[in-house]
Amino acid sequence: MGQKLSFSKKCSDWKWCTSKDNEEPTLRIRNANYFTGTPQGDKTDGASSAVLGVLKVDLCLEDNHDEHHTSHFYAAAAKEALVVRRGEPFRLKIHFNRDYSPSKDAISFIFTVADDTKPSPGHGTLNALVPHDGIDYLGDTLEWGAGIESHEGQTLTVLIKPPSTCPVTEWKLDIDTKLLGDGSRSYPLPLPIYVLFNPWCPDDQVYLEDRDQRKEYVMHDTTLIWRGSYNRLRPSVWKIGQFERHVLECSLKVLGTVGRIPPAYRGDPVRVARALSALVNSVDDDGVLLGNWSEDFSGGVAPTKWTGSVEILQQFHKTQKSVKFAQCWNFSGVLTTIARSLGIPSRIITCYSSAHDTQASLTVDVFIDSNNKKLDAETTDSIWNYHVWNELWMQRPDLGVGEHGTFDGWQVVDATPQEASDNMYRVGPASVAAVKNGDILRPFDGGFVFAEVNADKLYWRYNGPSQPLKLLRKDTLAIGHLISTKAVLKWEREDITDTYKHAERSEEERSTMLKALKQSRHAFSRYYLNDNFNEIEFDMELKDDIKIGQSFSVVLKVSNKSESRTHMATGQISCDAVLYTGVGAVEVKTLGFELELEPKSSDYVRMEVIFEEYYDKLSSQAAFQISAAAKVKDTDYDYYAQDDFRVRKPDIKFQLGEAAIVAQKELDVILRLENPLPIPLHKGVFTVEGPGIEQPLKFKIAEIPVGGTAAATFKYTPPYAGRGTMLAKFTSRELDDVDGYRHYEIEPRPEDLLQPNGSHRSSNIIRRRTDVIA
Repeated sequence: MGQKLSFSKKCSDWKWCTSKDNEEPTLRIRNANYFTGTPQGDKTDGASSAVLGVLKVDLCLEDNHDEHHTSHFYAAAAKEALVVRRGEPFRLKIHFNRDYSPSKDAISFIFTVADDTKPSPGHGTLNALVPHDGIDYLGDTLEWGAGIESHEGQTLTVLIKPPSTCPVTEWKLDIDTKLLGDGSRSYPLPLPIYVLFNPWCPDDQVYLEDRDQRKEYVMHDTTLIWRGSYNRLRPSVWKIGQFERHVLECSLKVLGTVGRIPPAYRGDPVRVARALSALVNSVDDDGVLLGNWSEDFSGGVAPTKWTGSVEILQQFHKTQKSVKFAQCWNFSGVLTTIARSLGIPSRIITCYSSAHDTQASLTVDVFIDSNNKKLDAETTDSIWNYHVWNELWMQRPDLGVGEHGTFDGWQVVDATPQEASDNMYRVGPASVAAVKNGDILRPFDGGFVFAEVNADKLYWRYNGPSQPLKLLRKDTLAIGHLISTKAVLKWEREDITDTYKHAERSEEERSTMLKALKQSRHAFSRYYLNDNFNEIEFDMELKDDIKIGQSFSVVLKVSNKSESRTHMATGQISCDAVLYTGVGAVEVKTLGFELELEPKSSDYVRMEVIFEEYYDKLSSQAAFQISAAAKVKDTDYDYYAQDDFRVRKPDIKFQLGEAAIVAQKELDVILRLENPLPIPLHKGVFTVEGPGIEQPLKFKIAEIPVGGTAAATFKYTPPYAGRGTMLAKFTSRELDDVDGYRHYEIEPRPEDLLQPNGSHRSSNIIRRRTDVIA
């Protein structure tokens, strides 16, 4: 006919035309003529020679790759693979060993995900297609379809359409033929078929309508990344290289091997984007790149020396080991390469003065001591001169519809490992629209991204761990400047700040900030919301040196600073037992209070916690979390203060001999432990280790009475001169994780001073006895 099958705007609509709109650059693979397969591996199942056999399959590479915008891929030429996009048909020409007869020959196409060990139709990873006569039977884009385009003697031309929700992965194809009543044959296509996302297809979740944006965010293989600082912007060139050798194979492979996405879910761009944010860094899963923010890059390549993603991905594809080293723009560049190779529109974003909110308070909190010095240990938040992340384009049906519409469009995905999300270091996909409108609870990690671009910087007076914070100053303009990306089809910067936030100082910006703060459950956010009321002052007091077994008290002082107004304060003091990480809280005691405070007066709330109340709930590291919360009636003021508190366990005491400790000279060692609890300790065990002690020594103590002291004595011979450390642990049913250690100097033997190379005897360690002193 001399005509080529082409597609209208809807992938499922067909039309015949004599030419097609060439949207993309004219680069084409050299010598990419039709590939002809061979019939190797043709399998028979009780078939006679009359059963239709496949001689070869013409993959129509040039036409298919042109139609599917995949002709740039190196894999299409180097591996002679078929690379297509879902939701659109591709053409195969099948050559048989005899004429095809529709009345007696049955044909089916079996598509299987290559790395699925148990493919199944229910998961969409095993699909059997029987071609219908004519292309009108391909169906809609949500289902697999196959149609016979033409039939001439021994050649059958078919069109096969993967659904617009098809898993994005490598597929295997088997062509089964059957002669009615006379057996069957199976022809495995020896080459892979790669099915990608399709931003040209309106029914694909990653559909991007704008033609120029598709060129920029899917097809262009080089970009600009902005670095520097907000007052000196510096663009640098980055080779994305999504079409280069091994890049597509690596991108598809890592979804399963590193990203651990089950084959059935690899067609979900939300799930793929979330996996990419984790697999590009190496923290949790030995992913592509190892981060390094030091100045020592020995053993790898300095982040500033990378010029693009190709070398990184090729090295990872070859070694399957994390590539050293990377910083934020390297992570972003590699993620862009993988996303574009898979067919997801992606761009690189730079935010100047970007916040790293470690507290999920939506604020950057800087703590100042009484001498107006910044407290580095307490100030865990930071502001980066610039931070680089990604945006990926997709629909978000999982988020529903919000006050301002859907959350479709650009989604933030950040592979730089900063904070854990669902127990892995990753960020996103977070809807940019949700971030702008303060919908920070929409999955995933909207609050973290909101803080990066729109946090307020707060300066707090810090007077000690048991004292409430005082807000000194707030800076609403410090964070989120000049959010930048490469302009579409131009080598210049596009400012996209207004897609993330409303104009600074505008009413919309402040109301959005307050909306987000009210969704935050962190204490700093609540302090900030209530910073304008200062007539009532709270001061929590807690003695911090309490030995386990003793009772302790928490005291809250409440003062009314008003000259004329009486205030009513209500609230509670709480004590929770927690793990040393601050999680796993178990309530020990809570005391509610209501105080009426006359002008210029103070009152106290005291909660005593006795041993019997906390002992059974205590963790092995004896940690508590003390908090005080209060409200002032007829105001919007909320007070909250929190302190981590730990009761102190006793130390194991060491006594090492009566004189100087000399190498190879035996001495007596005595361990002692006093029972600090008001109950006896049972089934106690000392465990001792030190230089020359090949196996830990264990000393059993049956019981230590209340107020009693346990002692263990043994002979010990230091093996060598120098510095030594002996350590001991004690455990019992009632008290564990008690330890002690002793550093000591070991003098050389007199003869060793004369013969420094003299031989040493092996140590001789003898257990002697254990005693309990009542």
